[in-house]
Amino acid sequence: MVSRKGIFAGDDPFEIARQWLKSAEATEVNDPNAIALATVDSDGLPNARMVLLKDIADDAFVFFTNYESAKGQEIESSGKAAFVMHWKSLRRQVRVRGLVTRESDAASDAYYSSRALGSRIGAWASKQSRPLASKTALMEAVAKAGLKHGPNPKRPPFWGGYRITPLEIEFWADGEFRLHDRFKWTRATVTEAWTIERLNP
Repeated sequence: MVSRKGIFAGDDPFEIARQWLKSAEATEVNDPNAIALATVDSDGLPNARMVLLKDIADDAFVFFTNYESAKGQEIESSGKAAFVMHWKSLRRQVRVRGLVTRESDAASDAYYSSRALGSRIGAWASKQSRPLASKTALMEAVAKAGLKHGPNPKRPPFWGGYRITPLEIEFWADGEFRLHDRFKWTRATVTEAWTIERLNP
């Protein structure tokens, strides 16, 4: 049994991640829930971009996006993704690698409805990741979408949530002289028990 104390203690990695995020919410200036999401295209070339993590569920990490975006297409093709959540103020990070599935329609509808109206209309107007002639063209598309869908738009069929169910989670904390603390949780399948090991910094 690997000895883990303090911020690393606990038998549920999702609860540890929630506690770390809660601590970050008190110290990070902007977007403590920002993650650098990594996917690969059909040629195996990696892509990374910042997105906002919206939920740490009991078994998955959840974010929302346009399914037709570059990340959406890459996720649909591979069914896999990774991310790192880094908090400079805490000098901690969480790294996750796992399998990706779509969030339920009900959960996607609920989150979409909670967004500001401008963001809901913007989801209809933006052809995310595809070429754009000008900012003026985008604003015209937003205006048209607003007129078409009104003050209570339904969620676009091409927009919703993804759930990353991890096979690996690593908790990392900065150490003096770069002797960092690293604990890696791994499992071969999502139904197996976790194995925990301490890693060299």
